[in-house]
Amino acid sequence: MCKKQYETYPEMKSRHQKDFDTFPIMFAFSNKQFDEGMIKLGLKPEDTDKIVRLGSTGGYIRKTDSDELSNIITQHENDMNKAIENDTTGEGFVYSMFRYELANHEYIVSMCYEDTLNVLGYSIDDINNNPKLLKGLAKATKDYLKACNEHN
Repeated sequence: MCKKQYETYPEMKSRHQKDFDTFPIMFAFSNKQFDEGMIKLGLKPEDTDKIVRLGSTGGYIRKTDSDELSNIITQHENDMNKAIENDTTGEGFVYSMFRYELANHEYIVSMCYEDTLNVLGYSIDDINNNPKLLKGLAKATKDYLKACNEHN
């Protein structure tokens, strides 16, 4: 029996999600949620000088955890870059990456790559100028559309 030689994109996303699931973070969209979240972080609601807001997501972390979060994000980016680099044909990890995100962003409805490429940090020029990415996207699109048509 042939053994798979690479981690797929969904497998990597799942592994990465576990890092975030265990990371101390709170999301608050009301005063009550904020107070509860501060307690969850081991702080008092008035300890606002000890937290950092994560953009406009409603997320907050302790300032003391900022470096750890940065390290996690950097490691995740490195994992992705290495997996893409190691996929020499575009038919392994790259394919699974595009196949997952095409479905996740309902390409069958929009027939537009914009959302898929945006979430992955690519432009159409990036794809067109990289034969491996172009091959992976083309194969993923073909297989995704075929699966959608078979489902209907």
